[in-house]
Amino acid sequence: MTLSMPTTLDDLLRRLMKNNLFRDREKLRPDYVPETLPHREVHITQLAQILLPSIVRGARPSNVFIYGYTGTGKTAVTRYVLNWIDSRLNESPESPYRVKTVMINCTNNDTNYRVLRALNEALGIKIPFTGLPVAELYERFKKTLDSRMTIMIVALDEVDSLVKKSGDELLYKLTRINSELQNSKLSLIGITNDLNFRDYLNARVRSSLGEEELVFPPYNADELRDILEHRAKLAFYPGVIEDGVIPLCAHMAAREHGDARRALDLLRVAGEIAEREGASKITIEHVRRASLEIERDKAVELIRTLPFHSKLVLAAVYLLRDKVGGATTGEIYDIYIRLVKALGFEPITQRRVSDIISELDVVGLIQAKLQSRGRYGRTKYVKIRVSERALTEGLKSDELIGGYIFEGGTPGLRRR
Repeated sequence: MTLSMPTTLDDLLRRLMKNNLFRDREKLRPDYVPETLPHREVHITQLAQILLPSIVRGARPSNVFIYGYTGTGKTAVTRYVLNWIDSRLNESPESPYRVKTVMINCTNNDTNYRVLRALNEALGIKIPFTGLPVAELYERFKKTLDSRMTIMIVALDEVDSLVKKSGDELLYKLTRINSELQNSKLSLIGITNDLNFRDYLNARVRSSLGEEELVFPPYNADELRDILEHRAKLAFYPGVIEDGVIPLCAHMAAREHGDARRALDLLRVAGEIAEREGASKITIEHVRRASLEIERDKAVELIRTLPFHSKLVLAAVYLLRDKVGGATTGEIYDIYIRLVKALGFEPITQRRVSDIISELDVVGLIQAKLQSRGRYGRTKYVKIRVSERALTEGLKSDELIGGYIFEGGTPGLRRR
């Protein structure tokens, strides 16, 4: 007996097979590097001017520290320049050195072991996922690099993730590695969205990494519109985008620090919503719905990655969501205490809970406002800022907390 797909799925498949919107949706992904980067020509030239003169003379380029808000083109510009160096200089007799570039995302590789593993594998050395001492990985990398007569340029994207989790000792070693090399040279590019990242660094690392600095300003709405129009020609078939869609995407992203990634995501998700509906055009309404979908997904992911006690504080705010005007920090702490004890854990102090409330406010999950109560002083009132759907979905991802709050039980308690 042959089972047939439900009619609704057959219809969906037929609509998708008749796709008349997307030519190539990958052209809207943040990791796609186009042949031209509108409004970042100056930064491309600046980075190239730092790296190229030294390379063609066989010298070590200065270390570079690049920072700016998310979606301002830092990663794209770095990839663009490094890709050009890889393809152009390794085919040229202009330098006696072989040039090797590698880009490591420190959000995914946020430990010294993982970064050193990626560096070794860039040189063709196979390293197990775990099991070797970090010192041995460093020695293997250094020895192999020095045997290659190579100028190596290492870009550490979102380097703040590495430092916040593992400290800056590896950065210190890499910025000083040239004193241990006889035949090769290494240059570092550190990229971060955290404008206060330098505060996390030891003074000796700060001076070594920041030999040259590039600051990427946010895009404005007109610049974002140019970027979207350029990418839309690559990603969509002609005539499928309604008037006003691209300006709206640009305007909405310009309000968030000129984030090009946000603008591209809005346009892509709007296209995917239209595609799912079988629409022949992408409309302004699709963009507005895309914005809500993206915000929900961002909030869910953020909640999923919160520390355990931060999730409990957020859960307490959720349980007090019907309080008119918001819940006070005292009320939140009382609910937190009841939750943490019910789950079998030791509570943290009220002061620490107050700090967590401030942290949740900063990342946009809640809204905390101080209000004057006259002679009784000032009181902080807290409300949920994200949708209840996003909050419940994020909390449910934690089996212990989600099971207790939403299923009315206490599943297999375990210490964390």
